[in-house]
Amino acid sequence: MVYIAGDNVITSLGFSTAENIRNIREHVCGITRSEDKRISRTPVPVSLVDSDRLEKEFEKIPSEKEYTRLEKLSILSIRDALLGSGVDGSDKRTGIIFSTTKGNIDLLDTDLASQYEDHRIHLWSAANEIQKYVGNPNTPIVISNACISGSLAVLVGQRLINSGKCDHVIVAGADIMSEFIVSGFQSFQAVSEEPCKPFDKDRSGITIGEGAGTIILTADPSVGKKNSRITVMGGGTSNDANHISGPSRTGDGLYLAINMALNEAGLQVGEIDYISAHGTGTGYNDEMEAKAIAWASLERKPVNSFKGYIGHTLGAAGIIESVYAFESMTGNLLFPSMGFAKLGVSKELNIIKSLDQASLHHCLKLASGFGGCNAAVIYRKE
Repeated sequence: MVYIAGDNVITSLGFSTAENIRNIREHVCGITRSEDKRISRTPVPVSLVDSDRLEKEFEKIPSEKEYTRLEKLSILSIRDALLGSGVDGSDKRTGIIFSTTKGNIDLLDTDLASQYEDHRIHLWSAANEIQKYVGNPNTPIVISNACISGSLAVLVGQRLINSGKCDHVIVAGADIMSEFIVSGFQSFQAVSEEPCKPFDKDRSGITIGEGAGTIILTADPSVGKKNSRITVMGGGTSNDANHISGPSRTGDGLYLAINMALNEAGLQVGEIDYISAHGTGTGYNDEMEAKAIAWASLERKPVNSFKGYIGHTLGAAGIIESVYAFESMTGNLLFPSMGFAKLGVSKELNIIKSLDQASLHHCLKLASGFGGCNAAVIYRKE
């Protein structure tokens, strides 16, 4: 068994899991309209971590080195997740995984880059800086597979423990806002002019967000959270082999990942209580995901997307949204899918519209990304 010993989330909604969930319960949206030319030449809705607060929070911890924005977010997240988890981050039996799509992408700015070593822009270098700060003796594993990176990192962590290579694993993920990322999605005409509306008839695209998340995995049931323990039951990953940016038109790749997750978890479709969807708010992704969910006979299960609250946090999304799902399960709460009003996909889905109570024991977390990659993870509440 692989247990969740601790977690943390840092987003536009706050610097802890509890603060994030409190704002979600109060239906607070962390997406704001930015006119910062360093992000976009035209005004664009984005979800940003409070920079002033980030600096103040980082000043509270010991640091002898200059760290980048991404590294600060990741270090703060890991520190908070480790506190109270009962897991020693410096133990040689504790592995460390870092998921990101673009890492220290802000170092493309030559003025900013001049403050750091040339190699810091590489993903492995950022991961090494984070690992060294934590004091972990192991070489970090970097997972960078588009927008399934976070969910894939959880699966890799689970398998490291199941194979006996580690007793515990720190699974951390982060991505930050930059003009490079925003302009890339704008080139696809995929960025919404208002906060994204996953699965809604009037959705018009994605909203980019930034943030960091950490999940501490362990084989030891005696450490970490004792009430309503969450375990990683199983998962699957697949590739559509359809298009470099467009997902499968049939949902076959994600359907395959869902089936693999159910088989590894030893569960039947009827035992899934809730689905945390990828739900980007783009026309193609939401339609593909709806088809995959329906193909797996899960269309009646409650479904939501958290991206209406915090945008798409890229390589951190699978971790951050999994932590939100843990809170749903432990509290037996179904959080509404912000921005949703009227179904806009071809398959009937049970999109959550309001905060509601439900008995939740098994959650299916979905993720999809560029290049046709897909991932599905199943969590269970003990």
